[in-house]
Amino acid sequence: MRKYILFLLFLCPLVSNAEGKPNVLLICVDDLRPELKCFGVDYIHSPNIDKLASRGRAFHRHYVQAPTCGASRYTLLTGTYGPADNGALFRQAEAMKGKSLPAWFRKHGYSTVSVGKVSHHPGGRGGANWDEADKPEMPEAWTRHILPAGPWRHPRGAMHGLANGEIRKNAKDMDLFQSFKGPDSAYPDGLITDEALKQMDGLAKDGKPFFLAVGIIRPHLPFGAPAKYMKYYREVNLPDTPHPQKPEGKTTWHGSGEFMKYNRWKRNPNTDADFALEVRKHYAACVTYADAMVGRLLGRLEELKQREKTIVILWGDHGWHLGEHAIWGKHALFEESLRSPMIISYPTMAAPGKSTRAMVETLDIFPTLCELAGLKPPADLDGTSLKPLLDNPAAKGHPAFAYKRGAQTIRTETHRLIAHKGGELELYDHESSGVETRNLAKSHPAKAAALLKQLKARLN
Repeated sequence: MRKYILFLLFLCPLVSNAEGKPNVLLICVDDLRPELKCFGVDYIHSPNIDKLASRGRAFHRHYVQAPTCGASRYTLLTGTYGPADNGALFRQAEAMKGKSLPAWFRKHGYSTVSVGKVSHHPGGRGGANWDEADKPEMPEAWTRHILPAGPWRHPRGAMHGLANGEIRKNAKDMDLFQSFKGPDSAYPDGLITDEALKQMDGLAKDGKPFFLAVGIIRPHLPFGAPAKYMKYYREVNLPDTPHPQKPEGKTTWHGSGEFMKYNRWKRNPNTDADFALEVRKHYAACVTYADAMVGRLLGRLEELKQREKTIVILWGDHGWHLGEHAIWGKHALFEESLRSPMIISYPTMAAPGKSTRAMVETLDIFPTLCELAGLKPPADLDGTSLKPLLDNPAAKGHPAFAYKRGAQTIRTETHRLIAHKGGELELYDHESSGVETRNLAKSHPAKAAALLKQLKARLN
């Protein structure tokens, strides 16, 4: 009898609502590197994301396709390689009609709702202030796409907002970090979460399967969060930053232009260790603020009795350097820019709480969700379903590929190769103590050539 029941469970959808399809809750967190306790960073206070990891599968070697918001989100939302810049979704808008991840679920009977920063522009619209309804980033994708701007007045204001409606006009006139003694709603993510909860309430009552995507903006610059989240870090001891020196030779290093534009009180974290520590602590406070918003979303899912019917994915859109390689930002092809947290959780998954170190990519999310929901995926996706790893965390992954303007990279279990447009190569051995500080391309030409061949076969 037990074998028969297991066989029936295998045949049935993983979880389902009245229409026989599971819901999807996709939580996108901007600029979130794996700075979480469940990813091994002990000083971080992230109880809600940690709890999600304890009920799901944390992917400790998840890599994005591009170290910038728009291009990375393009691959998440289309399941294909694309342009390397933030305008990727807008430029491909007509071509992706009906083919994007939310559009695919919408075609199959889902209500699709986006709240916050899911595509590159919070709220998913274009125009000078990102609020013009006739300029959607993703046509035919969303039943509703929403950004409650509040006192920040428009999505562009919310994207770079500090407390109580302060928006970025000229970054040099805006503080790099802030810790305001006020409620969660003093910053844009509080309003985004409030709206997402309202949407979840309505979707649960509707009875149709839903695909709810919520985009949390923090810890994106500037690093502003309610002061109550800073209390965890005021007295904490942080470990030293690994390899903080600027790399030598041809690399994708950059001068942290976006970061350096802000008011830094004439201080540079690359030369001022105390200031670097302050920056890291304020980033951590933003992570804890984002974690609290995640907790509210997951708590409401439980209250509505939808948790057992819902696939939950938490995804960081790329990494972020906190001084490694003397970079404060993303936009490089080093490990810190490309590795981000991802967690997938659903009620019937095998071995919940077991993490995996198998290598996977953002491109894999689209086909994975299709398989979990029992939908046939589009034929032209570039990723691979992660269902084998959800069934068995010890299963094998695959190499990860990424790109930015002028350079491409492949990351394998043991090495990273970066190929520049001009022909220069960087080869790093991740089994050595040098990690990504010692370029071995000239001393190991055969290895570099083999990886270059693999890289070109995939991306060119």
